[in-house]
Amino acid sequence: MSNTINNTAFNFPNQKSVYKGKVREVYNLNDEILVMIASDRLSAFDVVMPKQIPFKGQILNQIASKMMEATKDIVPNWIIAIPDPNVAIGYMCTPFKVEMVIRGYMSGHAAREYKLGKRLLCGVSMPDGMQENDKFREPIITPATKAEEGDHDEDISKEDIISRGIVSKEDYEILENYTKALFKRGTEIAASRGLILVDTKYEFGKTKEGKIVLIDEIHTPDSSRYFYAEGYEERQQKGEAQKQLSKEFVRQWLIANNFQGLEGQTVPEMTDEKINEISERYIELYENITGESFVKSDVSDIMSRIEKNVLGFLNK
Repeated sequence: MSNTINNTAFNFPNQKSVYKGKVREVYNLNDEILVMIASDRLSAFDVVMPKQIPFKGQILNQIASKMMEATKDIVPNWIIAIPDPNVAIGYMCTPFKVEMVIRGYMSGHAAREYKLGKRLLCGVSMPDGMQENDKFREPIITPATKAEEGDHDEDISKEDIISRGIVSKEDYEILENYTKALFKRGTEIAASRGLILVDTKYEFGKTKEGKIVLIDEIHTPDSSRYFYAEGYEERQQKGEAQKQLSKEFVRQWLIANNFQGLEGQTVPEMTDEKINEISERYIELYENITGESFVKSDVSDIMSRIEKNVLGFLNK
């Protein structure tokens, strides 16, 4: 097995605190700059799996940075530099406590709710007579509250977000417009690669100057679902499952092994073979989403490599 990143314990100059998310670890330097390290941890159903996936952090970090670069003309983002394959450095922002989930197709969580007979998701109605993976007439925004570690994100409507003061009406409308514009651009990028961007989520924050910017990751297989465009219509007409490029293959494997993150359930054993298979699938995702060959970084001493690259940037 390759060396992987699980937990980090760096001590950078002017470091004030460290936040550990499900997959990323964020170092606060002087309340000005954030050093975000993409670990190789794998999260599904809001549960962090016990074993890491080789190169997963590099893949997510590099896709996100490429997509941030490809969308910065429509939405400003938090990034200053990518000094290491697993690291993004950017401006410290105050995050909005909602994830802006946007769906072009009725898949994943939306399809699971639909099958239960629900026709309202986050206050947005879904028409009768749809089948799983059908395209919505217009993309729908179905926000979720940001959960603390160990908790589940929860569906919430626009009206509740505003009435509960989670986000002001004025700011929410900006987030909504940015979300639609990003999804449109993401859809165009995906189409140019022979893919369909099915659904995704965006996270936003405010800089100290009060500017709303895009933060975290964007259009990665962890935050998005992709289908192969070729054969999509044919598979829909036959009622067949779509060929996916996303973390959904992990979720489906867990469901098949009786795990959905519910109380009393145990994470199934991940063999080395399964871990390598997941790693290979992530590399396939990278190459399909970016249209570039994946170059594995040197993982002989990951922690030293990251520390050297981050300090090299900070000392400039």
